[in-house]
Amino acid sequence: MSTDPLQAANLRERKKLATRAAISEAALRLAIERGPENVLIQDIADAAGVAPRTVNNYFPSKEAAIIAEGADRAAAVQAAIRTRQPDEPLWTALRHALQHALTGPIFGHGEPDRAWVAKARLVKTTPELQVEQQKSDVGIAAMLTEEIARRTGTDPQRDLYPRLAAAACISTVRAAIDHWLDADPATPLDLMVSQALQQLAAGLPAPNERPGL
Repeated sequence: MSTDPLQAANLRERKKLATRAAISEAALRLAIERGPENVLIQDIADAAGVAPRTVNNYFPSKEAAIIAEGADRAAAVQAAIRTRQPDEPLWTALRHALQHALTGPIFGHGEPDRAWVAKARLVKTTPELQVEQQKSDVGIAAMLTEEIARRTGTDPQRDLYPRLAAAACISTVRAAIDHWLDADPATPLDLMVSQALQQLAAGLPAPNERPGL
């Protein structure tokens, strides 16, 4: 058995991540099956094979556990942005990074599965989950602000632009997802997210003012 402290620390971290994922998956599954209001911390603990105290150690509430996947996206978005070329136009980099990070890993670069769609609909109809979703969005917006500032050479403490652009990105992605859920259009979700961000980058021209119309 290895006694390497780094290897042991990595193993502990992997176990923590696995436990967190198991709790979140159990919470989401139960919320879809029963409705969030009918799920208790004890139920989540039983389904995940852990103690209720363990659930509370990882998540401050059952709502946080249900939408944990969304709360974990900031790192994925940041990693995706940092893979873009430094000289790439800002809005091109943001569009590709957000499209990849918010859809690719979740859907396997395809359409969302039933569990994701069910969760998205739960968030739209459950005020408590909406609050947790907003907390998640705040975290992503803060990260985006820093990355936009880095790419544009601006100071988020002095310049409005990084915060404004980050907030616009988050709102645009959320609007695209909500529209996709409500309209159930033939357009794939990842393409709809991309198209929405393209319209934002173009300055949101009215339909009758867009080129070619």
